[in-house]
Amino acid sequence: MKEFNTRQFRDTLSAFATGIAVVTARDKFGKPVAMTVNSFSPVSLTPPLVLWSVDCGSDFFEEFSQADYYAVHVLRQDQQDVSTHFSTEMEDRFADMDTDKGVSNLPLLPNYCARLQCKMEHRYEGGDHLILVGRVLDIDHKPADPLIFHAGKYRTLE
Repeated sequence: MKEFNTRQFRDTLSAFATGIAVVTARDKFGKPVAMTVNSFSPVSLTPPLVLWSVDCGSDFFEEFSQADYYAVHVLRQDQQDVSTHFSTEMEDRFADMDTDKGVSNLPLLPNYCARLQCKMEHRYEGGDHLILVGRVLDIDHKPADPLIFHAGKYRTLE
């Protein structure tokens, strides 16, 4: 078996193009939390299940690992600024931002190409990440070209 290091593994995985999403939830005190992810994936149509994973070293690991509900917002190709905003360290990522209220008072972003509101169904340890599987309770789809991440860069469909 060929040996490889973490950097080589990461570079190899970057050959797989992914969409970009922002996941939102509320912490145990009711404060909205959010982060940009590209680990989102469908799991099952019946029942409707999706997953995403959070790094165990993430600043928001505790909040998302303990959340009972979360919303996934799949970003449009013109939303690179939203992706960057929710991946940048700052005191309050929701300051001066309009949001809607969703299931169980979830903070919902008003713009996206797809949005799924979920109730936590399963949590699985997965190496240095926690895999979070949610049952989809509500969906909304606004057809648009998605924001894509490939080989360490944002991409768009041509």
